[in-house]
Amino acid sequence: MFAHEEVVIRAGVRTGLPIIIAVHSTVLGPAGGGCRVRHYADWRDGLADALRLSQAMTDKCAIAGLDTGGGKTVVALPEGYSFTPESRRDMLHDVADVVHSLRGRYATAPDVGTGPEDMAVIKERTPHVFCTPAEMGGSGDSSPATATGVMAALAAVCARLDKGAALDTAPLKGRRVGVLGLGHVGSHLVRRLAAEGADILAADVDRARRRLAGEVGATWLTPDELVEAELDILVPAAMGGLLTEELVPRLRCAAVAGPANNQITTPEVARLLHERGILWAPDDIVSAGGAIYAHAVELRHLAAEEANARVAEIAERLGAVLDLAEQDGVSPYFTVRELARTRLGR
Repeated sequence: MFAHEEVVIRAGVRTGLPIIIAVHSTVLGPAGGGCRVRHYADWRDGLADALRLSQAMTDKCAIAGLDTGGGKTVVALPEGYSFTPESRRDMLHDVADVVHSLRGRYATAPDVGTGPEDMAVIKERTPHVFCTPAEMGGSGDSSPATATGVMAALAAVCARLDKGAALDTAPLKGRRVGVLGLGHVGSHLVRRLAAEGADILAADVDRARRRLAGEVGATWLTPDELVEAELDILVPAAMGGLLTEELVPRLRCAAVAGPANNQITTPEVARLLHERGILWAPDDIVSAGGAIYAHAVELRHLAAEEANARVAEIAERLGAVLDLAEQDGVSPYFTVRELARTRLGR
C-alpha cells in the first residue's frame, strides 16, 4: 500500500529506544517530515504511524506545489517511559545520527512530542533539520503557520456551505465550530476563532485544557459529546484516525475541516461522508501551512510576510479541489489522491 523508498529502524546507541525513519518519496526532492515522540503499546504501532504519516507528507507537499518529498521520524516510547533532561538529549542525538546517516535524503522537523528547541539539539549533530528557533536561522514553531492555513481553509469551507459565495471578510462569525484537540495548533485555532466571533465548542482528552476553553468563551464538552454535537464545522485538531465507518453515522455537522493528519481511516469512510452530504476538506491541504511556511522561509529565503501569503493560498487551493470533486461527483478524498499521483508522475 505504502511503497516506501526506504525505512530505517534502529535502536538508539545511547538510549536503546526504537528510532524509526520512513522515507516515502524523494521524487519531487529530498524528503521532509516531523519527528514524533510518543508512547506506543508496541513499537510496531510506531512503525505503522511512520508509514502512514510519511505517505501523507508526500501527498501534502505534492498538492501544495512544494519541491520536497515525504518522510517521518517516530521514536516509539514504551508505555510508562519518562525522560530525564539527560536522556531526552541523548534521544535527540540518537535521532540526529539516524537522520544524518541518510545523507540529506531526509530532513526532520517538529511534530507531536517535539518542538523548535529539540530541533536545535538535533542540529548539533546534523544539518538536516527544519524549524529550529528563529535566532538560529530557522523558521521556529510551525504551529502558528499551520493554524493560519487552517483558518484559510475554514473560510473556503464557509464559502462552500454558503453555496459558492465569495470568501467573506468575517466568514466564521456566528458559526458553530467544534474544535477537537487543544494542543499546539488547536490552542491557536480557538483563539483565532474567538477573535472572529465563532460560537466555539471545545474538547480534549487532557482536562487541564478546559481552562483555555474558558478563556476564549468556548463551551467545554467531552470528545464523544463534541463529535456528536450539532455543528457547522467539526475541526479535528488532535491525533489522526478520527473518521471511521462507525463514527460517520453519528456526526451531526455540515462539514469537517481540520489539521489532524490521516483523518479518514478507509476510502469507504470518504464515500460515507459524501453520501451523507457532509463536506470533508482534505487534511493534506488543510494542514499544510506549517510545511509551506518552513519551505518558504528556510529553502526559498522569503520574508515572513511573503511566506504567510503563500500559506493563505490554501483557501484558493482547497476551493479548486472542492470544485473538481463536485464536478466529478466524488468525495474530495479521491480528488486529492489523483492530484498527488499526477504530480508525482505515477
